[in-house]
Amino acid sequence: MTERFERHRQPWTPAEIEKLKQLVEKGMGLKAISKSMTRSEESIKDRAKLDKLKIAKKR
Repeated sequence: MTERFERHRQPWTPAEIEKLKQLVEKGMGLKAISKSMTRSEESIKDRAKLDKLKIAKKR
C-alpha cells in the first residue's frame, strides 16, 4: 500500500533540501524522514542520492 502525498512530483525547494540534510545528520530513518517531510520514501531516497546523503538504516 502506498500513501499518496500532496507533494507528489513537486520540485524540492532549497529549504526542503536543507531540512533533509539536517534530518539525515540527526540519524533519522527513511520512514521518519518521509513522514516528517510529507514526501514519499522513494522521493527522499532519490533526493538523498542526488545530494550524496547516507540515510540511516532503521529496522
